Amino acid sequence: MSEQQDFAGKVVLVTGAAQGIGRVVATQFAARGAQVALHYRANQAAAEKTLAGLAGAGHSLQQADLTDPTQARQLVETAVAQHGRLDVLVNNAAIFAAHPIAKVSYDEWQTAWTRTLNTNLLAAANVSFCAAQQMIKQGGGRIVNISSRGAFRGEPDAPAYGASKAALNAMSQSLAQALAPHNIFVYVVAPGFTETERVAYRLDGAEGDGIRRQSPLNRVAKPEEVARTVLFLASEGTDFLTGGIVDVNGASYLRS
Repeated sequence: MSEQQDFAGKVVLVTGAAQGIGRVVATQFAARGAQVALHYRANQAAAEKTLAGLAGAGHSLQQADLTDPTQARQLVETAVAQHGRLDVLVNNAAIFAAHPIAKVSYDEWQTAWTRTLNTNLLAAANVSFCAAQQMIKQGGGRIVNISSRGAFRGEPDAPAYGASKAALNAMSQSLAQALAPHNIFVYVVAPGFTETERVAYRLDGAEGDGIRRQSPLNRVAKPEEVARTVLFLASEGTDFLTGGIVDVNGASYLRS
């Protein structure tokens, strides 16, 4: 089977796929023969641009606010209704909101924690639950969750983000144990700084060189490098990696 056909006949749902890492993940899956259900929350123009750029045919655009449990369920149900099955779920949708404890008000602190946990953790948990029900019915599948090195090293200016990603790691490992008997395998990819639209202002600004120097490679990750790791884990033959967390941070943070 050629490299371009690795995912032929597979259906992949990617959340937060309008731009950034999600866009590149969706693009690479489509290039390998998958049908992609491309989720977005609000940026319809960017999502439609991503959809138009996907190789192959049979892809779909799915809008949902995943912080609403009903919409999270409907996202999976609609994708399955349109595509007939669901082989791979990539939980990529996330937000990052600065809320340094010494500088924000109590109301701002509460708002940041609620929004971040609802988006980065509870939404992924609900979409995973609904996807797992479909995967159990069809005899198997794969879930790849996008975490962050911030889950390990801490995020002093955005502690809710670091906490949400640490909880996502723990949830993933729990689900890996619970779902393995159903032939469903769960993985985590934990990137460091990645060259996306969301952080371009920081990389192009005064702190850019310092950020790049965090890695001995003197650069940040390209989204294509993160996406290739996602596709590897979602491939056949990686069953015994279930529960694993793969760092993609250029040795900018090493954990034991």
